[in-house]
Amino acid sequence: MAARLKDVAVLAGVSVRTVSNVVSNAAAVAPATRARVMAAVEELGYRPNLAARNLRQGRTGLIGVVVPEIHSPYFGALAGLLIDAAQERGWTVLLDRTGGRPVLERRLLDGSEGHRVDGMIVSPWSTPPAELASLARGLPLVVLGELDPHGTIDHVALDNVEAARAAARHLTSLGRRRIAAVGLQPRLRHGTAEQRAEGFRQGLGEAGLTPAAEVEVADLHRSEGARAMRALLRLPEPPDAVFCFSDELALGALRVTAEHGLRVPGDVALMGFDDIEDGRFASPSLTTVAPDAEQIAERAVQCLSERVLGRLGTLPARRIVVPHRLVVRESTGGALSPV
Repeated sequence: MAARLKDVAVLAGVSVRTVSNVVSNAAAVAPATRARVMAAVEELGYRPNLAARNLRQGRTGLIGVVVPEIHSPYFGALAGLLIDAAQERGWTVLLDRTGGRPVLERRLLDGSEGHRVDGMIVSPWSTPPAELASLARGLPLVVLGELDPHGTIDHVALDNVEAARAAARHLTSLGRRRIAAVGLQPRLRHGTAEQRAEGFRQGLGEAGLTPAAEVEVADLHRSEGARAMRALLRLPEPPDAVFCFSDELALGALRVTAEHGLRVPGDVALMGFDDIEDGRFASPSLTTVAPDAEQIAERAVQCLSERVLGRLGTLPARRIVVPHRLVVRESTGGALSPV
C-alpha cells in the first residue's frame, strides 16, 4: 500500500500540515524539521503527485539553472548541488550553459517567457543586472556571482575581496616577498577577477608589498595557468609565490614548475581558489580558498522557492554572502592531508 502524508507525519513526529508544507514548499519550515520529514519521505518511499499539485497552483514544477560552464569542475559540482537542493523541494531542474557569451545569456532568459519554467538561477558573466531583470519580464530570478543585485533579483555571492585578501596574507605570512597573481580577465564583466585582484593587492599592501606581476588569462583553465606560469618564470626576478584565481589555473602552473625543475613550495609557493577535488589529489596537494558551495546552492534554491511561491511580495533584492575558508595544504608548506 502506498505511503500517505499521515504515515510520513507519524514517522517524522510532525503534523500532516508540516509534511505538506515540506513536500509542496507551501511555507517555510525549519531546516532540522525539513530534514526529518525528507528522511521519512525517503524511508517510506512517499511520492506526492507533483504534476497535479503544480497544475492546481499554476506552476510547471520546473526551474532553470544557467551556468557559464559545465566542464569546469567548480561549476559542474555547483550544478549538482543546485539540482540536489531543488529536488529536495520537489523541483525538476533544466540545466544549460552559456560559455559566458552575452547572446546566449540573453537568449536563455528571453526564452523563459511563457512560464516554461517557474523561475531561474543564473550565473551570468556578461549581462548586467538591469538587463537580466528586463529580459526576465517578471520571472523570478536568483543571480549567482558578483554582479550587484537589481530590483527583485536576489543575489547569492562570495566575498571575493576578503577571500583574496586572506590568500595574500597567507602567502606573506610565509615570508614570501615576490608574489604574483594569475587570473585577471578584463574582457569579462562579471567582476570576479577584479574583486580577487583588489583583495590580493590589499593583502599585499598590509605587508608593505606590491604585486610582483599580474597576468591576464583568456579563461580559468589549466592551459592558461601553464601559459601564465611560463611567462612568470621568464621574468628577470621570477616570483617566489603565485596566487591563482582558480584551482585549475594553479594546477596548470604546478605542471610548469615541475617541468622547470622547481620545488613547490621550496622554490615557489602556489595556491588556488575553489577547492576542487583535483587539487586535493595533486602532488603536492593544493592550498586553496574554499567557498561554501553547498550553502550557495541551498540559499539560491531557497530564495528562488520563496520568490516563486510569492512569499516575499515586492520586497527589494537580497544580497546573501556565503562564507569561505582558507585550506592550507602542501603547495604552501602545509602538512600532508588525507585523501
